Amino acid sequence: MTVMMPQRHRAAAKKPMWIIVLLSMVCVVLIGTYVFPPRRYSKCYLFASSVCTPFKDWLPSMGQRERTDEEIISSVVIRDILSMPMPVSKNPKIALMFLTPGSLPFESLWEKFLQGHEGRYSIYVHASREKPVHTSSLFAGRDIHSDAVVWGLISMIDAEKRLLANALEDVDNQFFVLLSDSCVPLHSFDYVYNYLMGTNISFIDCFKDPGPHGTGRYSIEMFPEIDERDFRKGAQWFAVTRRHALMILADSLYYKKFKLYCKPAEGRNCIADEHYLPTLFNMVDPGGISNWSVTHVDWSEGKWHPRSYSAADVTYDLLKNITAIDENFHVTSDEKKLVMQKPCLWNGSKRPCYLFARKFNPEALDNLLKLFTSYTSV
Repeated sequence: MTVMMPQRHRAAAKKPMWIIVLLSMVCVVLIGTYVFPPRRYSKCYLFASSVCTPFKDWLPSMGQRERTDEEIISSVVIRDILSMPMPVSKNPKIALMFLTPGSLPFESLWEKFLQGHEGRYSIYVHASREKPVHTSSLFAGRDIHSDAVVWGLISMIDAEKRLLANALEDVDNQFFVLLSDSCVPLHSFDYVYNYLMGTNISFIDCFKDPGPHGTGRYSIEMFPEIDERDFRKGAQWFAVTRRHALMILADSLYYKKFKLYCKPAEGRNCIADEHYLPTLFNMVDPGGISNWSVTHVDWSEGKWHPRSYSAADVTYDLLKNITAIDENFHVTSDEKKLVMQKPCLWNGSKRPCYLFARKFNPEALDNLLKLFTSYTSV
């Protein structure tokens, strides 16, 4: 006799409710984080042309090494400067900070640019090699203490900090523009004033260059506080808000590292002024900068120095062409020669990139004076 085993009935498979609940909770957290971000990141710069602080900064530290006291102090000070409200000035001014070896050949052009706008600007002159002889009364008495400056070395940053410190003493100075002796204005004062005061981002050139003129210049092990991926390059000529000017003065950690590494005696190919500020701002406030400089320079000749403009070069067409440029581009210095081209966005709208230009030779002054009214008119 064959015994038939009773048929076993499988119980209905239970739905994995715990997985559904877990996924639902994760979705709720992600949506909540997106809509209500952490307080530190809830207020991006209103007119920032770049993105907000990268998502990587929301993540907890991987704890690869313990931070030093100096790193903690520096991060706390910079964090508080970036979050604190700035005093509101009833008479906001632009601080024009000239970094020059000696006299300024274009003082009469700047005087024409500034005429009729007294009380809306301040002038500071850092002459590092010889005492300047001023031809304009606007520049007389505006010299500040200076030390020897070697172009490209850390002494350039020392001079920039000295200029910022003097300019910050005036509470009405709200925007700080670094200019050289070969710089000239491209627009009327009203245009420049409204361009700068109408936004709260800083105009700092910043891009990633893996080549020998960028990250390749550095022995990264000298900078344990800086991830190699954060290194940036850019022009040294900046225009920054008061908040960012304070932040530059407050930073001691990264400035100290560059100063230790970029010693002339070491023989390193270290151009500190092209890397310090781009790297610093890329790390602490990338959403607060434009990633281009408002000072135009022509590197198209592919030489160690940019193109210089002689008197014969200075024509109406040249100047109007420069003022009309509304896209900025960078080229990496590696074998790929990668070209990165982006529109210049001002408060989200495409606008001309440049307010100033360099390098103009002193003999170009007469032509610039003759053409000033025509090339600066809208």
